Amino acid sequence: MKAVVCHRLGLDHTELTEVDPPGMRSDGIRIQVHSAGVSFANLLVLEGKHQNRWDPPFTPGTEIAGIVLECGDETSLFKPGDRVVAGVRIGGFAEQVVAPEATVFALPDAVGFDAAVQFPTIYATAYGALKWRANVAAGETLLVHGAAGGSGLAAVEVGKRLGARVIATAGDAGKLEAARRHGADVTVNYRTENFRDVVLRETSQRGADVIFDPVGGDTFTESLRCIAPDGRIIPMGFAGGTIPQIPANLVLVKNVSVIGIYWGYYMGWGKQAPPASMQDRVRGAFDEMLGWAAAGKLRPETYATYPLAHFKDALGAITERKVIGRVALHPQTAFRA
Repeated sequence: MKAVVCHRLGLDHTELTEVDPPGMRSDGIRIQVHSAGVSFANLLVLEGKHQNRWDPPFTPGTEIAGIVLECGDETSLFKPGDRVVAGVRIGGFAEQVVAPEATVFALPDAVGFDAAVQFPTIYATAYGALKWRANVAAGETLLVHGAAGGSGLAAVEVGKRLGARVIATAGDAGKLEAARRHGADVTVNYRTENFRDVVLRETSQRGADVIFDPVGGDTFTESLRCIAPDGRIIPMGFAGGTIPQIPANLVLVKNVSVIGIYWGYYMGWGKQAPPASMQDRVRGAFDEMLGWAAAGKLRPETYATYPLAHFKDALGAITERKVIGRVALHPQTAFRA
């Protein structure tokens, strides 16, 4: 089969090549991959800069959707021919993947493969952050930074499903329109407006109850200055290039909670295993999210798709910071010049 293989760290040492199909495992589900999600995290993994590091050779990719080909002897939830979406620790940029049944989820017919690949990490993280960790309540104000990226749009949509009023920030008119299209109530161009002033004005000076921040740096620091008493701020990533230092005095005097979330822990990818009961909780979360998607209440946006052979173009689109939503690879699509 064909797969993208990183022979040495760095995109320049990564190529599409022929490899043996992955070996089967007793708890495994073999999936013919029809769509694989592409993200900035994939680039970090290829450069050895991600928190999850792999020794070459390896195949990147953590989010896939497709058709079940084979089921391991110790599985019971699926059969060949089923449509599924799965999260995998590695190996998604390939024609086939074997995933543990615990991280494979039934895909409703109404949800396309490209939409589906946004759920194992992007929508799941937004769901876990906002519903499980921050306990967003109906009527609260949610501030979402980087609102036109995959993580941001997911947070806007999940926040709206939970009943929040959403203020979204982005850097140009097209991205702000995307945030509004996905449900944002108020949008802020951070290049021309001070989001802190807008948040305070829109909340009668109280501030945002919950802040979802995949940017970090100065954005995080300024966010702490427009957060409401008893507010919760979720540092989701550091796309701005700087990991912020949290001023404990502000956390103290404003009764602020700084909440971390690593969705991989719930999927069993952390250094410590979650309790066995977590599998049922995770499967319930996917049932709810994919049910919302099937009903048109979550609408993952795909910016572009590429054949597997054009994986470098897909990753390049990410680095240009023009992507609205997500990019996907199609391993079953023939090479195009």
